[in-house]
Parts: sequence; structure tokens; C-alpha cells
Amino acid sequence: MGKYQLDQKGKTAVSKYHEKQTPHKIDKKEQLAKLRDSYMKNKKK
Repeated sequence: MGKYQLDQKGKTAVSKYHEKQTPHKIDKKEQLAKLRDSYMKNKKK
């Protein structure tokens, strides 16, 4: 056993903390839609 062995409650607390700290992944489909919209707006001008 390790010196800093976590129980189930500790593991869930650590995982929740790391979920909040990691930056959100950008959805490629949403990013393409935004680029397409901005391109179309610029093309109209």
C-alpha cells in the first residue's frame, strides 16, 4: 500500500477537482460552424 492511499470518497473528490481544473475540450463541429458563420458574414460585406 502506498503512503497516500485514497479511499473511494477521496478518489471522487480528487476526480471532481481535476474535472473543474481542466480546460473544456472544444467541439470540432461547433468550431467549424462558428468559422463558417464568420466567413459568411465577412463574405456578405
